[in-house]
Amino acid sequence: MMGGSPLRILVVGAGIAGLAVARALRLAGFRPDVTERLPPTETIDSGLYLPGNAARAMRRLDLDGPLRPLGQVIHRQRFLDAAGAPLCDVDLDALWAGVGECRALPRTELHRVLLTGAGGAVRHGAEVSTVDLLPDRVAVGFTDGTGGEYDLVVGADGPRSAVRTLAALGGPPRPAGQVVYRALVRGGPRIADWTALLGQRAGFLVVPLGAGRLYCYADEAGTELPADPLARLHELFGSYGGPVPEVLAALETVCVERTEEVELGRWFHGRVLLVGDAAHATAPTLSQGAAMALEDAVVLAESLRAAGSVDAALIAYESRRRPRTRWVRDRTRDRNRTRDVPPALRDPLLRGRGGRIFREHYRLLTGPL
Repeated sequence: MMGGSPLRILVVGAGIAGLAVARALRLAGFRPDVTERLPPTETIDSGLYLPGNAARAMRRLDLDGPLRPLGQVIHRQRFLDAAGAPLCDVDLDALWAGVGECRALPRTELHRVLLTGAGGAVRHGAEVSTVDLLPDRVAVGFTDGTGGEYDLVVGADGPRSAVRTLAALGGPPRPAGQVVYRALVRGGPRIADWTALLGQRAGFLVVPLGAGRLYCYADEAGTELPADPLARLHELFGSYGGPVPEVLAALETVCVERTEEVELGRWFHGRVLLVGDAAHATAPTLSQGAAMALEDAVVLAESLRAAGSVDAALIAYESRRRPRTRWVRDRTRDRNRTRDVPPALRDPLLRGRGGRIFREHYRLLTGPL
């Protein structure tokens, strides 16, 4: 309620960001409509690592209960060189003490929790075709000829956001300079910790998801997608040590994509607001994409509840969220530059100060939202 009548809110996108926004808004007393251009088909699953600030946001969304039995709690990050020799460790329980525990789980399991929590039906196959900014509302048209007017439209439709383009908030994302490979593995080696091996402008990460499953994430500098991702993984990482040979042997299918960045001068135009990757996508180096989307949802609902108008709420929201998302972007770029330092120079530095360097990347995020 704002001004004595219920706000008409449209959330565009039913991924992590959109469903989290829908959940937060419902908890705040709003009843948003949620649309998604894609059909509700099963996609190839991927893994997800949620740092402690993501757990805190899920707690604020009152979804920590359904999340608790899923995946595996991660207590430690281990950084190794390409041969598998230790570089440094990060004690995650100490880093995120008082904030939340770190957890790794299949992406579809988090999506299912959020979908149930959003509480309303998602209108699938509804692709936005027009966005007209009116003085105190937004007229939205869909490709099937239907349309409606809303007091607020939230674009949660990812780094290649259609809402961003239609509302004149920005163009396409720009390449972040990495090619990433993702896979779920069964029957691989037994691994208890988040374990990353750092090589020459490439890295290989393995995270346990519980129930004998592993999430494999690898990246290399560049923008060219390989014709055969599995063969390219073997070519890149075949000489690596540690758990990598066993993981590679267990791999069957691999998804590959380019990393993308979104950096905008503003996140809202009229009554249209962007959240999540639509507003501030970065390379996934710090594992903060889902966490930032979940935090966005919490802060947006708080801002709408506290402000006297939608316009005041959007100003308050962006002023709270920009410093944190800027921190994530800048620290992501810092860590990616570390990756580009030749191992002969980088590895001694990480053996001496790596744990402190990597902990520092999250310092702002352990503080209040």
